[in-house]
Amino acid sequence: MKSFFRGQIIVVGNNIDTDQIYPGHFLALTDPKEIASHCLAGVDETIAENFPKNGLVVAGKNFGCGSSREHAPIALINMGASAIIADSFARIFYRNSINLGMPLIVCKGISQRVADGQNLSVDIKTGTVTIEETGEIMHGENLSNQAMKILEAGGIKPLMKARMAKLRVQPIDSKN
Repeated sequence: MKSFFRGQIIVVGNNIDTDQIYPGHFLALTDPKEIASHCLAGVDETIAENFPKNGLVVAGKNFGCGSSREHAPIALINMGASAIIADSFARIFYRNSINLGMPLIVCKGISQRVADGQNLSVDIKTGTVTIEETGEIMHGENLSNQAMKILEAGGIKPLMKARMAKLRVQPIDSKN
């Protein structure tokens, strides 16, 4: 897994809930491309079609509030978001995103320091966010060791599959 990301940003506001990230009337969709095409439609219906390649999402406070809908981080991943940087995240959204392999950084004040179209460099191991146009360096919160292990594996399911595979190949001691 990459720990360093660089990309153009889109900025969304405070209290963006999971229904704005992925509106409920699209929940029946299963094709990742279709899901991606409706990402952030509750904020602006054109975001997904104009999202920059390897782009980053910057948000204000409480990003991902609302339901525990896993479709929200799935839509962001399939839209092509490399990482999400926010002033704060809703707890359930944060956990769902990490478990699905989406890198997140809590960086208080970031939403007030940047504008759409700027470029950021982000190191998720150190929590460092650099606004490339100004050279300003902001320090976000470090991810826990467990969150980093999950992200490095590509999500909680790949991590658990690897652990289970490792357990299966260990020889059984016939003396016990």
